[in-house]
Amino acid sequence: DILETGLLNIIALLGILVYTGKDFLGSALEERKTTIINSVQDAEDRLNEAQKRLNEAEKQLSQANIIISEIHSETNATKKILLKSDAFQARKDLKIRFDRAFAAFLSKERQIFLEI
Repeated sequence: DILETGLLNIIALLGILVYTGKDFLGSALEERKTTIINSVQDAEDRLNEAQKRLNEAEKQLSQANIIISEIHSETNATKKILLKSDAFQARKDLKIRFDRAFAAFLSKERQIFLEI
């Protein structure tokens, strides 16, 4: 017997629950859908912002590498100039010392000739 099994009662109860709970369940699902969409949009915005920051950082790294390369080139050029300058100064100092030594030699030579 169908009435004794309670199947009709269960079906009627489900029908009443669906009819009365449709608005509540629909609004809860709509709210959940909105929350999920907002979360996905926020995640996409954060991803785009992170991508922009990454691109900017890569650009700055590239600029820093260019500047480092320029500094390295300038350093090498300056080092060569300083070495040439030091070599020139050393030659100049040696010439002065040689001239002094030669003058001292000539002076001693004259003294020796005068003594003889």
